[in-house]
Amino acid sequence: MAPSYAHVHISNARFLSKEPFFLVGQQTEVHGTVTDTDGMPLAGVTIRVQGTQRGTSTDFNGAYTINAKNNDVLEFSFVGYKTQRVPVNGAAKLNVVMETDVTALNAVEINAGYYSVRDKERTGNISRITAKSIEKQPVNNPLGAMQGYLPGVNIIQKTGVPGGGYDIQIRGKNFIKDSTEPLYIVDGVPWASQSLGVAELSAGINNADISPLNALNPTDIESIEILKDADATAIYGARGANGVILITTRKGKAGMTQIKANISSSLGQVSHFLDLMNTQQYLELRREAVVNDGYGSLLENPAYDFVWPDIKSWDQNRHTDWQKELIGGTAYRNNFQLSVSGGSSQTRFLVGGAYQKETTVFPGDSNYKKYSLHSNINHVSENGRFTVQMTANYTKERNHMPRTDLTRSAYSLPPNAPELYTEDGSINWENNTWENPLAVLDDDYDAKINSLMTGINMSFLLLPSLKVITNLGYNNYQIASKKLLLNTSRNPSYGFTSEGYSSITTNDSSRDSWIVEPQVQWEKHWGSMDLKVLIGTTFQSQTTNQLALKGTGFPNNGLINNIAAANDLEVRTSSDSEYNYQAFFGRVNLKIKDKYIINLTGRRDGSSRFGPGRQYGNFGAIGMAWLFSEEHFLASGKVLSYGKLRGSYGTTGSDNIGDYQFLSSYNVTGNEYNGTLVLDPSGISNPLFGWEVNTKLELALELGFFKDRILINTAWYQNRSSNQLVGIPLAATTGFNSLTGNLDATVQNSGWEIELNSRNIQNENFQWTTSFNVSVPKNKLLKFPGIENSTFASTYVVGQPITIRKVYHATGVDPDTGRYQFEDYNNDGIISSLEDRQWIEDLAPKFYGGLGNTFTYKNLSLEVFFQFKKQKAYNNFSQQAAPGLMKNTSVDYLDRWQELGDESSLMIATSGFNYSLVPSRDQYRNSDKAISDASFIRLRNVTLNYNIPNRGNEKLAVNVYLQGQNLWTLTGYDGPDPEHHSHIILPPLRQISLGAQFNF
Repeated sequence: MAPSYAHVHISNARFLSKEPFFLVGQQTEVHGTVTDTDGMPLAGVTIRVQGTQRGTSTDFNGAYTINAKNNDVLEFSFVGYKTQRVPVNGAAKLNVVMETDVTALNAVEINAGYYSVRDKERTGNISRITAKSIEKQPVNNPLGAMQGYLPGVNIIQKTGVPGGGYDIQIRGKNFIKDSTEPLYIVDGVPWASQSLGVAELSAGINNADISPLNALNPTDIESIEILKDADATAIYGARGANGVILITTRKGKAGMTQIKANISSSLGQVSHFLDLMNTQQYLELRREAVVNDGYGSLLENPAYDFVWPDIKSWDQNRHTDWQKELIGGTAYRNNFQLSVSGGSSQTRFLVGGAYQKETTVFPGDSNYKKYSLHSNINHVSENGRFTVQMTANYTKERNHMPRTDLTRSAYSLPPNAPELYTEDGSINWENNTWENPLAVLDDDYDAKINSLMTGINMSFLLLPSLKVITNLGYNNYQIASKKLLLNTSRNPSYGFTSEGYSSITTNDSSRDSWIVEPQVQWEKHWGSMDLKVLIGTTFQSQTTNQLALKGTGFPNNGLINNIAAANDLEVRTSSDSEYNYQAFFGRVNLKIKDKYIINLTGRRDGSSRFGPGRQYGNFGAIGMAWLFSEEHFLASGKVLSYGKLRGSYGTTGSDNIGDYQFLSSYNVTGNEYNGTLVLDPSGISNPLFGWEVNTKLELALELGFFKDRILINTAWYQNRSSNQLVGIPLAATTGFNSLTGNLDATVQNSGWEIELNSRNIQNENFQWTTSFNVSVPKNKLLKFPGIENSTFASTYVVGQPITIRKVYHATGVDPDTGRYQFEDYNNDGIISSLEDRQWIEDLAPKFYGGLGNTFTYKNLSLEVFFQFKKQKAYNNFSQQAAPGLMKNTSVDYLDRWQELGDESSLMIATSGFNYSLVPSRDQYRNSDKAISDASFIRLRNVTLNYNIPNRGNEKLAVNVYLQGQNLWTLTGYDGPDPEHHSHIILPPLRQISLGAQFNF
């Protein structure tokens, strides 16, 4: 419903007083307050002079001031309330009462990247999460705040160690080789998400993924929009093949200067420990294993104490819960934020800073620190024709960790392993019989990261319907990291010295990127028809430099941080690459009678990653929507208050293959031959490959019932990705493993997404709202000519998802021999990896989603959010298939074969010295028994907020809150975490946060 003029629809605004009349062409100051129907002031209401870009917003007390002419009309808009247009008519004071808008879809502006659109009128699939949900979660990375909240978006946290990264897929994996990373745009500027970490340094502590998105402070974010279908992503062309994530940061609001402070403290712990064997159970199994291997007679021989120290020389009655000892600590996160905002109707500003320190659950003083600064300035000229917006974000991170995650040791150390320290406090090596896990705490991993992002958006209104826009942006990302490996952290029996063993490995990497995007927007209105046209071009350049060095051998460990003092210096990685990108894009949007909408988008991309003649690709889409609830036969809207049928079809592309793949390339090895530096060929030339193409189709139905108190969105999609860019295998005689090229293979992602939002109860004192979403994805390899004769035959199957694993089919334990048995697919009597790994298990989720409820009673609110997922994952048997090895394992391993005729789930116990059992063990680790159901329902977030009443101090507002994340999980999975499911990496922690926010 279109907004109404207040003097016509008087219930929407009541004027409490008016000042004398002034001349028509003269500007004067208009002021007043904006309240809701209960008389409570509304902060942040946007007031704009209709037909111009001159505007302001209300302050904390609902007050505003704006310059306007006698014949101007003021437009008051606020999310969730009816937009009102109030003629000035000579009034110097206008007090406005805003009513709740049950058709709030018409008020919510959705960021679609190069343009914005009302939620009700969008033709594409755009999901959204706002600061209201983001700020309620104690996370360091904005991706962590999105888990479970958005349909079609599957996010997994890679590690519980601070500073780690996330895996994200938007509607599945489209390409065989490419990563699933979407395009990130922060305030109009692309933000490269690829890690610049070097695996040799950081794989042991954060899985080699140092996410650049950690530089974004989640509480600085106003909203995040996810663009998924062709209509929403095609305007980004190749860069949007895996979806687009638009991040909008907070901006200042006009009015009195406001100071906001937020202080919080969080506690984090591992949420689930494995049920491992105690000392008695462990030793029973170990002794049995040694006897089974034929070495029982040696158990009494002291000469073999070093072979089996756990059952020979270590204390047989000692028991340590290594999970609690190594990963059972409490991680503390302290966060302090301060921001200042305000300004006039023409110039608004916001400046904010934050400090965060987070420790780990490991022993020692490891910690992660982050300092961030966010600023934003908006200016509108007096005549409203020129606007400029400047944004800057600077972040400094310092991550100081042990070089190795202690989780593997926590799950596998024998329960009777020795004390960690001797009586004098030094590392205990127990007569050189073990590798003390705490020795790695002396080996530092240290990363210093600096991130800078700046953006400027300028627009000028040439004509009432013609606007010129320029978007400028610059990013700089730098990382300097190091890893130390000291001789003193290794068992003294090895005889390592600092001169022969101690080493330092360093990584100095940087990435610079700039972008320029001039645009022209034209709008025209003819009766019942509205036309909007956008034309623009993009110029982007990115340079990446990386240098990794390793120095080995130092006179003493005191000099190890001076790599120049190393006896041997080796260049591990050295690269210098440049990526250039150019594009032309456009959009045409036609709206007829406010109910028929057509949206055309297109882009011509040019990328330096392709050879001459193949650098450009054309991509585009069409989206259509029919607001059938606006038809006269549904005008009453008693039950169905909103209905929209929409669809889209189009193409995007991908050039996500790395730089210089079409050229012959070489690496500098750091080695010499007769004094000459050696170049190692690393890539073979192929200038003929071209763009990957992703064709997207979507149909959706959106419904609202009972004045939009119930909103249901249902979408079906089908994406087909062809012309796959992969490494085509080559014969070994060529000197290369593969050649980058286009493969005639097609991958299809299809599925359903359902989203429901309801306002169950809404009265003066109590409100209850519910949100629910579920995604049912399906992936399939539609076509792959010649796959049977390629190296991909062991990985993919036409007609199956590309997320499958081809494994052995375990049929049980032979009751006569105690060995695992497997299905012999080719009936040749031999179990081999090529012919008999034919059993298929799919590790992609069958469905996933979230359910949230929010209850508000006066100043108190409670939000409870559950996440769920149906999936399979690798279990304990993928790590260790045989009982009896020198690793502690689950109590389930006690159910083993022991004598002739036993029917058991696990093979005969072995200490590892019966080598004839090795093939059976390895095959079981790669069988269907190593994969099990990992479905779960998780209480992901609980937030309790209380707004303390002012009690006469209208300039101070205090909000206290208690937040919890990852609090409880219902699952049948027997591993550390059903979503994370790694047995060697710290799982995501359970966190509880207490904080307070002050506004004054």
